[in-house]
Amino acid sequence: MSNLNFKALAEQYKKELLDNVVPFWLNKSQDHDFGGYFTCLDQAGNVFDTDKFIWLQGREVWLFSMLYNQVEQKQEWLDAAIQGAEFLKKHGHDGQLNWYFSLTREGQPLIEPYNIFSYTFACMAFGQLSKATGNQEYAEIARKTFDIILSKTSNPKGQWNKAYPGTRNLKNFALPMILCNLALEIEHLLDEDFLKATMKTCIHEVMDIFYRPELGLVVENLNVDGSLSDTFDGRLLNPGHAIEAMWFIMDLGVRLECPELVKNANDITLKMIKHGWDEKHQGIFYFMDRLGHPTQQLEWDQKLWWVHIETLISTLKGYHLTGSEESLAWFEKVHEYSWTHFKDEEHPEWFGYLNRQGEVLLPLKGGKWKGCFHVPRGLYHCWQTLEKIDQKLK
Repeated sequence: MSNLNFKALAEQYKKELLDNVVPFWLNKSQDHDFGGYFTCLDQAGNVFDTDKFIWLQGREVWLFSMLYNQVEQKQEWLDAAIQGAEFLKKHGHDGQLNWYFSLTREGQPLIEPYNIFSYTFACMAFGQLSKATGNQEYAEIARKTFDIILSKTSNPKGQWNKAYPGTRNLKNFALPMILCNLALEIEHLLDEDFLKATMKTCIHEVMDIFYRPELGLVVENLNVDGSLSDTFDGRLLNPGHAIEAMWFIMDLGVRLECPELVKNANDITLKMIKHGWDEKHQGIFYFMDRLGHPTQQLEWDQKLWWVHIETLISTLKGYHLTGSEESLAWFEKVHEYSWTHFKDEEHPEWFGYLNRQGEVLLPLKGGKWKGCFHVPRGLYHCWQTLEKIDQKLK
């Protein structure tokens, strides 16, 4: 049994969230002139680019709404969420809830709605905010967007899909993975039977199709018939993606009262961490090739913030729900690595991008891909789970 002080750890994560990370985004990212949020913030939180990326706008609306719903009904959090949602409602889509990828600061569209994650995070944002406000218009935006997402599952990019049709039809792990989480996020807006059917479909896709027992790994892309593809895309592994998906599955296992599902998800988490761990320099690789070939992604060996934060959540939930000592041991290892390498001792928020050796590659706190999401969400989940573990041990 570990000699970890779970109460002290819970306090550490809570303090980092509420005293450091949340005030950073609240004070530095809001655009009080045009609405929405700046996400391109340097190490100290100064704005270095004013373009607005819809999926990051949605994530920030979700985060402040979630904090209001789950932590404390602080008016400033609700105000921050509402102003972002109103900007999204007005500028984020084409009038038919087809959500653009990015906008100018003022809200003019820059990039067409090719990216399904603009839709998923808009749906999450308005779903969570509808819970905070009781606003039926927000609920309706979430519902309608969810319907559009489901209609796009076979071809998420639609007319913007660059692949030539019929030659190499691959299906991707990202959408079924995100739907596992999204279904729980907006369950208050869905019919119970429809919700359960959606959950079961997502679980099946993740656990029976993309998880390959013959490899003991989750793959990123498969042929549409479910077979493995010996191509760059077909060999691709993204350990962080798979590990994040497993805590979504654990949450679904709890919701559906299915301990076997929770145990399977924890087992897969451990396999993916062991496979993705860099024995030489510590940390988890960003991309890998399942056959050990060179990857297309030149950034394959970078160590990314979200990969490690999602691993902290999955290992803690795994330990809490199954009692796995191996999960706890990995939590300790990744906790040590993350707090040593990603936390900035000079300024609030965490670094996002390290090189393989664990040195900071980009000092930014937010950009096109990093926003107000993985760090605060991860700190929140770890704090909550650590408190539950502490209670259980009393």
